[in-house]
Amino acid sequence: MAKLVVEVLDASNLMPKDGHGSASPFVEVEFDEERRKTSTKHKDLNPFWDEKLVFNIKNPRDLDKKSIDVSVYNDNKEGHKNFLGKVRISGRFVPESEQESMGQRYPLEKRGPFSHVKGDIALKIYSVHGGAASSGRFEAVEEVLNHVEGNMEDHYSHHHHHQKHKERERERERESAPPPLKEINTGKFDDEFFYKGSHDKIKKKKSKEKEVRTFYSVGTGGGGPPPPPPEKPVFEKRADFAKGGGAPAATVMQMQFPGQKPEYGVVETRPPLAARMGYWGRDKTASTYDLVEQMNFLYISVVKAKDLPVMDISGSLDPYVEVKVGNYKGVTKHLEKNQYPVWNAVFAFSKERLQSNLIEVTVKDKDFGKDDFVGKVVFDVAEVPLRVPPDSPLAPQWYKLANKKGEKHPDHGEIMLAVWMGTQADEAFPEAWHSDAHSLSQQSLASTRSKVYFSPRLYYLRVHIMAAQDLVPSDRGRMPDPYVKVQHGHQIRATRPSAMKHINPEWNEELMFVASEPFDEYIFISVEDKVGPGKDENIGMILIPVREVQQRIETSKLPEPRWYALQKPSKAEEDGEKKKEVKFASRILLRICIDAAYHVLDESTHFSSDLQPSSKHLRKPSIGMLEVGILSARNLLPMKGKDNRLTDAYCVAKYGNKWVRTRTLLDTLHPRWNEQYTWEVHDPCTVITIGVFDNCHINGKDDARDQRIGKVRIRLSTLETDRIYTHSYPLLVLAPSGLRKHGELHLALRFTCTAWVNMMAQYSRPLLPKMHYVQPISVRHIDWLRHQAMQIVSARLIRAEPPLRREVVEYMLDVDYHMFSLRRSKANFFRIMSLLSGISYVIRWFDGICYWKNPLTTILVHVLFLILICYPELILPTIFLYLFVIGLWNYRLRSRVPPHMDARLSQAENTHPDELDEEFDTFPTSRPSDLVRMRYDRLKSIAGRVQTVIGDLATQGERALSILGWRDPRATAIFIIFSLIWAVFLYVTPFQVVAVLIGLYILRHPRFRSKLPSVPVNFFKRLPARSDSLL
Repeated sequence: MAKLVVEVLDASNLMPKDGHGSASPFVEVEFDEERRKTSTKHKDLNPFWDEKLVFNIKNPRDLDKKSIDVSVYNDNKEGHKNFLGKVRISGRFVPESEQESMGQRYPLEKRGPFSHVKGDIALKIYSVHGGAASSGRFEAVEEVLNHVEGNMEDHYSHHHHHQKHKERERERERESAPPPLKEINTGKFDDEFFYKGSHDKIKKKKSKEKEVRTFYSVGTGGGGPPPPPPEKPVFEKRADFAKGGGAPAATVMQMQFPGQKPEYGVVETRPPLAARMGYWGRDKTASTYDLVEQMNFLYISVVKAKDLPVMDISGSLDPYVEVKVGNYKGVTKHLEKNQYPVWNAVFAFSKERLQSNLIEVTVKDKDFGKDDFVGKVVFDVAEVPLRVPPDSPLAPQWYKLANKKGEKHPDHGEIMLAVWMGTQADEAFPEAWHSDAHSLSQQSLASTRSKVYFSPRLYYLRVHIMAAQDLVPSDRGRMPDPYVKVQHGHQIRATRPSAMKHINPEWNEELMFVASEPFDEYIFISVEDKVGPGKDENIGMILIPVREVQQRIETSKLPEPRWYALQKPSKAEEDGEKKKEVKFASRILLRICIDAAYHVLDESTHFSSDLQPSSKHLRKPSIGMLEVGILSARNLLPMKGKDNRLTDAYCVAKYGNKWVRTRTLLDTLHPRWNEQYTWEVHDPCTVITIGVFDNCHINGKDDARDQRIGKVRIRLSTLETDRIYTHSYPLLVLAPSGLRKHGELHLALRFTCTAWVNMMAQYSRPLLPKMHYVQPISVRHIDWLRHQAMQIVSARLIRAEPPLRREVVEYMLDVDYHMFSLRRSKANFFRIMSLLSGISYVIRWFDGICYWKNPLTTILVHVLFLILICYPELILPTIFLYLFVIGLWNYRLRSRVPPHMDARLSQAENTHPDELDEEFDTFPTSRPSDLVRMRYDRLKSIAGRVQTVIGDLATQGERALSILGWRDPRATAIFIIFSLIWAVFLYVTPFQVVAVLIGLYILRHPRFRSKLPSVPVNFFKRLPARSDSLL
């Protein structure tokens, strides 16, 4: 007898039903009036069964007409069960053998309109037709399953724990391996299914095994090797998040001890990229899209329809289109009262998750109750053509709509469609509706698409306020005390009051602002009179459009100043009033220009991504191209754990004025984007920033803020040209509770040089444009202007659709980088100490030579010293040859991994919790006064030590200056007499003899040394300083 085998593998992200954020699920399968169920997994929203349920097929010919109902329930231990979701699979899609069968993930469907269902289930279904051998084998399996039905749960739980125990032992062996930087060779993996577990290779099946256990699954991120079997998620108030989808939980590190160092390094990987696979692995897109793994999609473009029949009694039709492939269903917008609708919608279904061989495109009429059926078109997936860029887009065709029985009639109308197989390189990919976002509404769908943004082009606006004439104060009996206030957009600055109170004041001050194209704002200039404390009076104003201001490109030529007539405040506010020529009026002398030769800094100089001037006429041609493939992320933390969801992750990359945003992959801890982007490079000494965020706006929450998951910064000058870098970078985030690792980001980078001579010449040019050195801007003004530039960029990008949120822009631009941080101060101190450690090592080495700790080395130094004294022309060649040899020796020791966020260098591992709380405090502070007082006292103690060191340095400098200052007449007299003696001695003695004597004296044997300080040191310490003059 034929058998139907249903392998229930696992389920993920089920709806909690027990009131404690969890559920105890089991699966019940019904086929041909037979019903069987799996064991119950207690308190597990991501259960793992791997159980086979066997059914009898009475008549194999009727299998196509039957269906398999798979229902998931929650066992509440009270004799009742709660519905968690169901799946109905038609018998016509059941493979006829186990070899043809493949594991599939099915999204759970609702039982009714009021059901609350989410998650999916992995099943493997096939039928077996054969003789007595196969029949007897499955009957034996069925008998065993029925016999141990009561003990099934313990049996599988024991096996599951045994597997976990083996995996822990393998993990310990991996952790004990000495090299911290490991290389993962994934090879070319299967596009459809992957081994479920932490093994690196699929185990070969043994023919003698009585029980075959094969674990298949498709990752929720759209493919890629999935993690180990998911464990029970635990959402607590602790900082260590639970595992979701197999992601290992990350622990917040508050105090890092030497024995507890997490893996924060960069891991090199070997993904199957077209750029690495050579000629045979390439396709048509390999030359432009070869840094990502190819992902195949089924595209369905619904263009329009015509001649649709009238369905309502009123003679109207509200049509929409439903595209269904298996259990995935996409819907267009409905158009009211339109028999010739135009949709222009594209649907993309991942080929890895196709659950059916048929594509159903159905036109329906929107109604208050049940929507009416208008017509449908059915396609076979096997007959869909393949289209890959640079091929031209596939031309849509008209198809006649058929009724429910498949009969076509002219009265049903026609629909224009295009169906093809493509990749993520397709032009329709960014704007398409994706099957992994099937649960989103049309409004939320826009916030999940990939987009490219451009920052506005920024300029410095210079306003030179020189003087004013004939000011008329409100009180004619006193002289005005005027100052000028200038406003451009939200930027407001003011001059100092005039040096003399007069009706013809002079200021001669320059104020700088940030302006952006298209220059649609105004400059508002007002002259204010300080009448009293806190009371100012406007005595004249003028409004100047920015587009009328002259642009300045030359570094030496300034525009001529102009006199502008001031208007009374009441007259200036009137719109459309014509200017009347008057013989006498208040006026102000201004020089206004737009400085286009500067580069407007909108990010920190240490990791700036663009150093070109604002004017495109002054910009140099590009020297190369940067290609970035954003492959995937793994082991992300569940950012929405409180909502019983995982993470909706997307990436943002910023280089120059170009921002890119990947699409949002919903409810997964292992997203696979595989999107590639390109930037022109003008300077290799720049930095690209890539951040990962959790999308919190997919449910229409406009007031929510996208959560930061982490970011990576890579300096282009550290990359070798034409080399492909594929590494997994840790996503580190510093929070008030400590350092967190939120996951890992997998990137592929390639820096291609197109102008080698120009790139090498860049190292001899100044970092910033010429204007920054000819007419520099003070550091105080640069910081204020940088903040204003950040605000302009953030305000412009938030107006895009979908918007790039303010919190995302600020995190990418490091808005709070200049704020005080005791942790960052420690990091900078240790950086200086590390820098000085080399000098300290040289001093210790030379001290060892002077004290003859290694006589052989000291003798060699004596010989080298005498050779250089005899042949002084060899000194400089020897130094540069020594530097060349050191550099050549260090080449083989060079780092092959791009630099990344270093937790140890940042002093993030050993930071005290109170220091982190102080770093994340607001400005001004919002902490209690007692805590602020304690921190103030701590800062005073640190500042006291710094003050002592600075005082000691000042003392040594003042002693050096007092040698010839006659502050101590005896010391100065001794020094000048000694200088005269040395002058005569050096004049009559050859220089080589003097050098030999001084060298031999310094290198003398310890027997000829004294433990007391030398005479010059004693003389210098006795010189006077001004420290005794301080109060």
